[in-house]
Amino acid sequence: MARWEPGASDRLQRAAMELFAEDGFEATTVAGIAGRAGVTERTFFRHFADKREVLFAGEERLEAVFVDAIADAPPDAAVAGLLVAALDAGGRVLQDARGREFARVRNGIITANEQLLERELLKLAKLSHAVTAALVARGVGQMDAGLAGELGVLVFKTAFTRWIAPDETRDLLELQREGLAAIGDLTRAGTA
Repeated sequence: MARWEPGASDRLQRAAMELFAEDGFEATTVAGIAGRAGVTERTFFRHFADKREVLFAGEERLEAVFVDAIADAPPDAAVAGLLVAALDAGGRVLQDARGREFARVRNGIITANEQLLERELLKLAKLSHAVTAALVARGVGQMDAGLAGELGVLVFKTAFTRWIAPDETRDLLELQREGLAAIGDLTRAGTA
């Protein structure tokens, strides 16, 4: 029977991030990650399918938080209110679970590797699709839901990029709200 190792996943993730930052993603091996974490390669593979998954662990949880926030919003909530609920919930989880410094390091590793960047963009497209589906399930029309799903992820992505900037100190949720307000200003300016 396999022995449960408390914190092995966290140790592996920390070791991987250190090695990715020191040696680069391509040069880092699973054996190196496992060795730095003080576990076996077998233990690594019990937690992650491959070294890429260290960077994308939690993707399903983040998506579920967005979708659940939309589903749990008051029945009379407008589409904008549903997006605020989803963004607040997703931003809070990301900020609390990982923190700004982890996000900065992770982003630097991903943007330095074309394949990882492609995977990150696919993750965001999947999130947009999930938000769209959740909005449709709430009775929002397909076109409006699709636009709102794309806008929500754009706001999330833009706020995240601002949040991890070296000189930024504001909260991710505040930056997301600022992004939503900017979209509102842009759309109102176009109809005036």
